Amino acid sequence: MLKEDLDGYRPLSLPDRVQMPEEQALAAARSFRDYMTKRHSVRDYAPRPVPEEIIVEAIAAAGTAPSGANHQPWHFVAISDPAMKARIRAAAEEEERAFYGGGAGDRWLAALEPIGTSAEKPHLTDAPWLIVVFAQRHGVAEDGTTFKHYYVPESVGIATGILITALHHAGLVCLTHTPNPMKFLTGFCNRPGHEKPVMILPVGYPADHATVPAAAKIKKPLDEIMSVFR
Repeated sequence: MLKEDLDGYRPLSLPDRVQMPEEQALAAARSFRDYMTKRHSVRDYAPRPVPEEIIVEAIAAAGTAPSGANHQPWHFVAISDPAMKARIRAAAEEEERAFYGGGAGDRWLAALEPIGTSAEKPHLTDAPWLIVVFAQRHGVAEDGTTFKHYYVPESVGIATGILITALHHAGLVCLTHTPNPMKFLTGFCNRPGHEKPVMILPVGYPADHATVPAAAKIKKPLDEIMSVFR
């Protein structure tokens, strides 16, 4: 996005309205809640290919997310090339071996035990697509000057949430994978230094033998995640 595109306030009449009667809205909210309970983080992927067009549309949906000053400080790299996925897996597993070998600490490893994770990450090559999410620390104008981005982690987090929801809506599964550190992804994906890789999303269809950790289905009750002041 060019810096000059961001200057000057020009109001538009609300282009779209999706409001509905309260009873219908409540039914829609409950239906969406029930639908999202069917979203699972999956590590076992089928070899079935996923058309690129579906990935493109899901990322386009992510691009509609709100962001600080509407700077849209994100970039998504979609990867289906087997050799590139293999390179990413090898580098990620190297970091993960250090993590599980003592870098994480006993408490972190104990917290992960019910999830059943390890240093082995076959999903990075089994999934037909990897989407690498980058956060842009600042913007770059057409003349090469930089300008500050605002609320970058919050903005990228919202966009990623929409991306995950869009993939679920398309009948796909994914996994939020965050090897630490992830600097290797910048070079692998040919991204500039001011972009920080924050997540890898393996994306595809679940394998017939796919499982999820039982612990992952335990969600906090509503009274623990919501407060209401009337």
